[in-house]
Amino acid sequence: MIVEILLIAVSVSMDAFAIAIGKGLATKHVRPLNAVKTALWFGGFQALFPILGYFFASLFGKYVEAVDHWIIFGLLALIGGNMIREAFGEPEEDAKETAQFDWRHMAPLAIACSIDAFAVGVSFQFMPLNIWGAAAIIGVITGAFSIAGLYLGHVIGVKWQQTAQIIGGIVLILIGLKTLLEHLGIIAW
Repeated sequence: MIVEILLIAVSVSMDAFAIAIGKGLATKHVRPLNAVKTALWFGGFQALFPILGYFFASLFGKYVEAVDHWIIFGLLALIGGNMIREAFGEPEEDAKETAQFDWRHMAPLAIACSIDAFAVGVSFQFMPLNIWGAAAIIGVITGAFSIAGLYLGHVIGVKWQQTAQIIGGIVLILIGLKTLLEHLGIIAW
């Protein structure tokens, strides 16, 4: 069962990895504290949502599953559109950069990429596993992928700040669109 949990953990962490790359693309300076915040936000929510899904599967699972793709698409499209809009705005001071890692910027991203983890938690209800251990594995792996994505995005985007921010916004929108189209059965990747 540990191999399955590891594979699930890597799978659900890919959205956080991609979003962290986008954050890294749009950030002038990645500080260690920003990396820790990114890991805690994404890893924490990825660990929390399977637990919630596991314990509330009988009550909420079918409702969230029916609209999770719309929620993911809406949040990522809104955040991605805002990143693109900010790229064309006036240059701002470095204080703005650090604000990108505060709760107003990180919570919607963490929630958006963790909704699938809620559905995974619902499925865990029917598997012989320890939910606490599975959630911890998912959280740690997602945190590690998030840090890697943040630094990878930063290395790629440090010279092309505005273009990178636009690309990061487009990536978020495309992740949301891909999730929506997959859940609607239009594509199957």
